[in-house]
Amino acid sequence: MAMTAQKATTRSLPQEFEQMFRAHHELVFRAAYRVTGNAEDAEDVLQTLFLRLLRRECPPQFETSPKAYLHRAAINIALDNLKTKSRNVSTDEIENHIEDQRPSPDRERGASEIQNWLRTALAELNPRTAEMFVLRHIEGYDNAEIAKMMGTSRGTVAVMLFRARLRLQKSIKTHLGELI
Repeated sequence: MAMTAQKATTRSLPQEFEQMFRAHHELVFRAAYRVTGNAEDAEDVLQTLFLRLLRRECPPQFETSPKAYLHRAAINIALDNLKTKSRNVSTDEIENHIEDQRPSPDRERGASEIQNWLRTALAELNPRTAEMFVLRHIEGYDNAEIAKMMGTSRGTVAVMLFRARLRLQKSIKTHLGELI
């Protein structure tokens, strides 16, 4: 009896799910990598997203546009991971990480600091606003495409992006003030 229970729990993946994974895993990984800046974190996002899909019924948004749904979900999971990390990482760890990651002196360190600041600042934004910002300014979608993906109007997208840019401008001014 224990043998049959074990066989039932080790079912094979449905062929459709495997095809979906093969068709979209690169898109999910790239979207996650652009947000996290780290291949290991992007892999975690990829695994988390597809495991969630495997365990649950697919939402209606997935049925109508799987590519858009997977892209948005990858960004959201990556942003959630950034928020969690920003709560758990001390400033000493961040400074040590920056030192470890610096391939060349000043220019690379500056770029790394800006990337770290942007990731932290995005994690502090409203998740929907951060998602729109990533879709627009990192992924390169236009406002109409973002509105369609997120089920809202172009005007709403434009306003939220404007507000996000203002918050990020204030944040960078504060950040630069601390460095001076």
